[in-house]
Amino acid sequence: MKHIASCSFGKDSMATIILAHENKEPLDEIVYCEVMFDETTSGEVPEHAQFIHEVAIPKIEKDFGYKVNIVKSSKNYVELYKTPVTKGERKGLLRGSPICFGCWVQRDLKVRPLEQYWKQQGKDTKTYVGIAKDEETRLQRLAGGTKISLLEKYGVTEEDTYSIDRKYGLLSPIYDFAPRNGCFFCPNAKEKEFRHLRDHHPELWKQMLDLEKLPGIIQKTYNWDLMLADMEANFDIDDRQISIFDSWGGEL
Repeated sequence: MKHIASCSFGKDSMATIILAHENKEPLDEIVYCEVMFDETTSGEVPEHAQFIHEVAIPKIEKDFGYKVNIVKSSKNYVELYKTPVTKGERKGLLRGSPICFGCWVQRDLKVRPLEQYWKQQGKDTKTYVGIAKDEETRLQRLAGGTKISLLEKYGVTEEDTYSIDRKYGLLSPIYDFAPRNGCFFCPNAKEKEFRHLRDHHPELWKQMLDLEKLPGIIQKTYNWDLMLADMEANFDIDDRQISIFDSWGGEL
């Protein structure tokens, strides 16, 4: 029997690995699927990407003794964003950004490479997944399958995972400014998350704005109705209002 932990290095999957380590649960390796923005840039929010590669993986491999297997698609976000449609009324137009439901990033850049990975594993493989004790609906889907929640087994709630991860210095810094980890171009990201990207990683924000300016793009909106250009305009207005307020000394 082989045991593999599926890990995004978010709070829940990280706590799962810690529980396996503390309780000497069988764990043969950890699999992490990294979505790439372009050929050299991770699709993870930069703070989370740095945490994964410079903190979490080295500690897990050196201190815990677990092997971390990184899988990736041969394609990346920018490449697929610019891919022309080959059939139908929109033939020749560029795919553009993913949509909130039916996200092609999840399908093409995460699910498919992971499917290839799982095909290489034995049929008797068990998978540890980061689903907390208080996520009852998600836990019900595991019944009778090959996926196991150590968080449920040891009575760990979502809130509990923060302290478990902090104890080992393995809580991602992403939770300082976002409620969850995900691609920095995720269509489900909140404006606050895009604002963080714009303010702290302007080079990535500019690359995304430049993609949106390409001619012949089918899908341009995020969060259902806003283009990045719309968000940029809103952010600029906010910045101007803050600047005016500061120039008045904070008094009206």
